[in-house]
Amino acid sequence: MRFLLYNIRYGAGVGWQFHFPFPFSGYLKYTHQQFSRLVDFIESVNPDIIGLLEVDSGSFRSKKSCQATTLARQLKHFCVYESKYAVDSIWQKLPLTNKQGNAILTNTTIHGQKIHYFKKGIKRLMIELEMEDFVVLLVHLSLKYQHRHQQLHDIYQQVEKIKKPVIVAGDFNVLRGAHELEAFLEKVGLKNANKEGLLSHPSGAPRREIDFILHSPEIEVGSFEMPDVQFSDHRPLICDFKVKKK
Repeated sequence: MRFLLYNIRYGAGVGWQFHFPFPFSGYLKYTHQQFSRLVDFIESVNPDIIGLLEVDSGSFRSKKSCQATTLARQLKHFCVYESKYAVDSIWQKLPLTNKQGNAILTNTTIHGQKIHYFKKGIKRLMIELEMEDFVVLLVHLSLKYQHRHQQLHDIYQQVEKIKKPVIVAGDFNVLRGAHELEAFLEKVGLKNANKEGLLSHPSGAPRREIDFILHSPEIEVGSFEMPDVQFSDHRPLICDFKVKKK
């Protein structure tokens, strides 16, 4: 199976266009043209499962269209989308941020789905999707160190409850370096699919490894790559894998 993880930055793009006429103004512009290019790229990858981070679910910039469902419709995938902010968050009350979330898309039969929210942080969403032989957890962790490590503990507790092999994927925002995850990986028993330590951010000249696909030992990774594309400030992660049969 092929798993694609991609922080698409709401389709806001990169480069000088994103920062013109003032820094980060790209977040306030229409995104349909850039998102169309993203869709073409994702379709060319032909993934079975897609973890999408920073998705616009229908604000003015996406012309009231949910990017996740638009992509799912074109790929003929099932889609699970949710806001990345908790229900009682102030960000749920603002007209742009209340349309920001994450999504999992798949052409594989789904056996169950759950939505979790971390105890700490602004971005609190964890999507759980159960397949026949494994479970996917999609996360986008906090920029704040203390909150981030509380969220890692929450992930550990959730993985402990799951009886099937697990893939934990997302933007972990480990701004102090990938070594932040060493204790977590040892404790939870997961492996990093990115064995070569490829860097994913920023996409033009990557300096950080902050996007991860982590997996149980029962999941065997066949290939892993990060294509040099710049539709977002993150590079996409593509992982081919299979679940070892007992």
